[in-house]
Amino acid sequence: MENHAVENSSGKGSAESAPPNIDFIDKEADVSDFSVFDLPGLFALWCLAFIVFLQFFTRYVLNDSIAWTEEIARYTLILVAFLGAISVTKKGTHIFLEFFYRYLSPAAGKWLSIAMEVICLVYYGYLAILAVELAQKTRTKMASVEIPKSLLYWSVAGALALMTLFTTVWLLRKFKQSPADLLRDLEERSLHDVPD
Repeated sequence: MENHAVENSSGKGSAESAPPNIDFIDKEADVSDFSVFDLPGLFALWCLAFIVFLQFFTRYVLNDSIAWTEEIARYTLILVAFLGAISVTKKGTHIFLEFFYRYLSPAAGKWLSIAMEVICLVYYGYLAILAVELAQKTRTKMASVEIPKSLLYWSVAGALALMTLFTTVWLLRKFKQSPADLLRDLEERSLHDVPD
């Protein structure tokens, strides 16, 4: 027997045909893993939001844009990326392809994870050295404001150095873990919705 909405004498559907209640209550945000290393990235993000809003407001509302907002927004976006990467590296939550870990033995999965950490360690360390060299060689200032460009490069070098440090910590932690524990840890940090 089909379930049709039965109209009563007032012309409205019955309670049986009413849609289910939708709960719009947000879950509480978990900030338990928030640390002092997250603050520079958060501060840069809010600065970027303010600068972009200021740029939009002055250009489209006041019809007279402020000259420095475009350049500063570009450099602040670079800071958001690198300072935010500190937080992600510290928590070990960089995106990764978990497909291969599912089909490897636990021992092979452990060595693949360690190899990836070694590659990241070398990469971040090398980029940190390059950023320091670039900061030392840069003598120019930004075009629209009198701020040395080397400050940006020093900030990036510092972020990459911290990422190298946190990658070293993760590498040592993975060496000490058993293969089963390491794969369980990777599974907990992965972004997937595979039903059990």
